[in-house]
Amino acid sequence: METPGSQSSLHRANLERVVRAVRLAGSLTQAEIARTTGLSAATVSNIVRELKDGGTVEVTPTSAGGRRARSVSLSGDAGIVIGVDFGHTHLRVAVGNLAHQVLAEEAEPLDVDASWVDGFDRAEHLVGRLIESVGTVREKVIGVGLGVPGPIDVESGTLGSTAILPGWAGINPREELSRRLGVPVYVDNDANLGALGELVWGSGRGVKDLAYIKVASGVGAGLVINGQIYRGVGGTAGEIGHITLDESGPVCRCGNRGCLETFAAARYVLPLLQGTHGPELTMERVVELAREGDPGCRRVITDVGRHVGSGVASLCNLLNPSRVVLGGSLADAGELVLAPIRESVGRYAIPSAARQLSVLTGSLGGRAEVLGALALVLSEMGDSTLLLGKGGGTQAPQVLSSVR
Repeated sequence: METPGSQSSLHRANLERVVRAVRLAGSLTQAEIARTTGLSAATVSNIVRELKDGGTVEVTPTSAGGRRARSVSLSGDAGIVIGVDFGHTHLRVAVGNLAHQVLAEEAEPLDVDASWVDGFDRAEHLVGRLIESVGTVREKVIGVGLGVPGPIDVESGTLGSTAILPGWAGINPREELSRRLGVPVYVDNDANLGALGELVWGSGRGVKDLAYIKVASGVGAGLVINGQIYRGVGGTAGEIGHITLDESGPVCRCGNRGCLETFAAARYVLPLLQGTHGPELTMERVVELAREGDPGCRRVITDVGRHVGSGVASLCNLLNPSRVVLGGSLADAGELVLAPIRESVGRYAIPSAARQLSVLTGSLGGRAEVLGALALVLSEMGDSTLLLGKGGGTQAPQVLSSVR
C-alpha cells in the first residue's frame, strides 16, 4: 500500500503525469514534457528512462528548434484498438495502435433497413478480417469505439427511437458488440464522434471549443467545450436539427413542425430536385452537379446553407464556439455551402460571437466518425495500467492525438 504523501506515491503521481502528457499530445519531446507537467528536466529524463525500460513508451531521435531532441510516444505494440462506425448507408471499421497509427481501415455498403443482427454480423466479420490483415490476434484488442447515427440513452445505453435506424431502436449496441468481441466497447452517436475525430486529427486541431455539424440523412451536432465532448445530462446535447425555424413548416420525424432538419436533411431536400433530376438522385450527386454549375442544385445547396447557418447562429449565441466544422456529404460543396452559412451567422448571431467564429469544412471526410471512434475508446481507457508495461495488461491512453 502506498501512503499518500510518501515518496513512492509522489513518484507514482509523477509517472502518471508524464504518461498523461504524452497520451494527450500524441508525442512530446522531453523538454515539452517538462514544460507541460512542471517537472524538472532531470526528473523527466529519469521517468522517461523508467517508462521506456518498462515498455510503456518509445523514444526516438528528433529535432526541435534546430537542436537534437528525443520524442516520447506510447508504445506501439502494447495493444490495438478498434473503431466501428455504422452509418445510414455504410459500415466502416479501423484498427489503430497505441503509437497513434491507423493500421488498417475498410468500408462497405450497409442497408440499415436490414436487421440489426445482420449489421452486427457484418461488423464482427469485418473486425476479424482487419485484425488478421495487420498480423495480430484478437487477444491484443484492448477496446472498441462504436458510432451509431442516433441518440444513446445515457442511463440504459440503448439506442433511442430513430427513423435513421428504424429496426434498431431499443437495442443496446455496446452490450451486443462487447458480447461478440469479448472486450470493452464505448459507444456514442456519429456527430459526437465526428467532432472528436476532427478535434484530434482534422479541422478542429488547436481549438478547445467547436461544433461539428453533420448534415446527411439527419442533422446533428457534436459539441466540444474546453476540449471535451459535451453530451448533456441525458446524452442528447447537440440535436441542432430540431431547432425550430418555422412553426408552420413541414412535420419533422420528431413530431414538431419546421425543424432545421426538415429544411436541410437529405430526406427532405432530395424530393425538391428528383422531379427534374430523377428519382435516383443522391446528396453526393447534388453536390457534384452544383459544383459543375447546375442552377437548381446550386440553389438548393445555397438554401440549405442558409438554414444551417441559422442553427449555427443560435449555437454561437448560446455557446460562443471558436470554430464550426461542417461534415457529412454536404461538406464537399465547399464555399457553395460555407458562404451562405457565414452569411446567416453574420445576420443572426451576436456580432462579437460571429467575429470570433471560423466556419470550415471537415478535412477527414467520411473517415471522421471512425477515427473519432478510435479516439473515443482511447479516451475512455484509464491510465494506471499503462505503468505496468507490456507484461501487465497495458491499457489505452486518453486521446489519440495524431497519425504518423
